[in-house]
Formats: sequence, C-alpha cells, structure tokens
Amino acid sequence: MKIVMLGAPGAGKGTQAKMIADQYSIPHISTGDIFRANIKEGTELGKEAKSYMDKGQLVPDELTVKILLDRVAKEDCKNGYVLDGFPRTIPQAEVLEDALTKLNDKIDYAINVEVPDENIVRRMSGRRACLSCGATYHIVHIPPKAEGVCDRCGKDLVLRDDDKEETVQKRLNVYHEQTQPLIDFYEKKGVLKEVDGTVDMKDVFAAITRILG
Repeated sequence: MKIVMLGAPGAGKGTQAKMIADQYSIPHISTGDIFRANIKEGTELGKEAKSYMDKGQLVPDELTVKILLDRVAKEDCKNGYVLDGFPRTIPQAEVLEDALTKLNDKIDYAINVEVPDENIVRRMSGRRACLSCGATYHIVHIPPKAEGVCDRCGKDLVLRDDDKEETVQKRLNVYHEQTQPLIDFYEKKGVLKEVDGTVDMKDVFAAITRILG
C-alpha cells in the first residue's frame, strides 16, 4: 500500500501520515527526514543534496526522487509506505511516477486532507509556542491555563513568524499555485481520495481507514 498525502500547510496531513504509518505498520517517509538521514550518514546522495542546500538552492527533483527510491527500496517498505511532503509539484509527481513504473510499481492512494483556507489561517494563527521548553498551545483548542504563559515552565508564549496570518496566507498561495494541481493529476490516475480535514483528528483518521480498509 503506497500512499501519497496531499493537503495545504496546516491541514494536518503530517499527523494523519504518522497515524496511518502506526496503524498499518508501514514507514512514514518525509523528504526532510530522509535528506537529513542521508546527510548525517554521509552517503553519496546526501553529499550531493547538501551541496545544493549549502548554496540555499532547492534539491533538483531527479535527485530527490533518487534519495526517495533509495529509501523505499529498504526492507521496511516492502508492504508499503506513506509519503509526506513529496511530491509537491506536477514535475515531481511525473518524475516519481516514471521511476516507479520502471520498477513495475505505482502509488495506490493519494489522500487529500481538505481544509478551507480560512480554517487553516484561523488554526495556525491561533498557535502559541514556548521558545524556552518547546511546548505548543492553541488559544482555542489547547489554551494555556493562564493567557500567554506556558503551563510547563511559566515563560511567555509567542506567535511564531511562520504562524502569522500574512505568512500563512503566502504559504497557502504557493500551495494553490504549485501543489493543488496534484489533486487533478492523481484524480486522472484514479487514485485520489478526499477526506474532510475540518472535523476532529480522530474522525479524519476514521475516514482514512475506511478508504484504506
């Protein structure tokens, strides 16, 4: 069971990917994690990726797919995997599809966690973080006992730049421009499944498990 997770930043697809991985005993593969692992281990692919990252450049799609294929060739992926954060664009999806086709393989499900932009802006701009101990809160869903103060260490909570409304909106604009076309791409392949991401996290997961069986 090979799964691609789709959804806007803040839609909760990473959380769902981890839950799928645990439920079905398949690895949760995030491109960020495998880049870091290859760089840390000093692999040839890692060194190549690092040379781009050190210059502040994006790692080319072909190299990203090579690193990804290297990861999915490992023994723990024999029953499948969940891809989180890749592909992000149509060219990446095409490179991945070509590479998998050569291996007589394919993506079985592309699961889109659907959340309207206004919900995401509300969700992310309500986050608060403690820079001292790393605890995170939400002013509506997980509020601290005292407003603006960390329950754990008593330090001030902050709204991170990443979670500010204007930053979230910029990220959503990039998503709609680059990543949303993937929904059409996987729909044409007949593997797209959509779930309502506005409901409780457990209900989102229940909907996903009904799809995966």
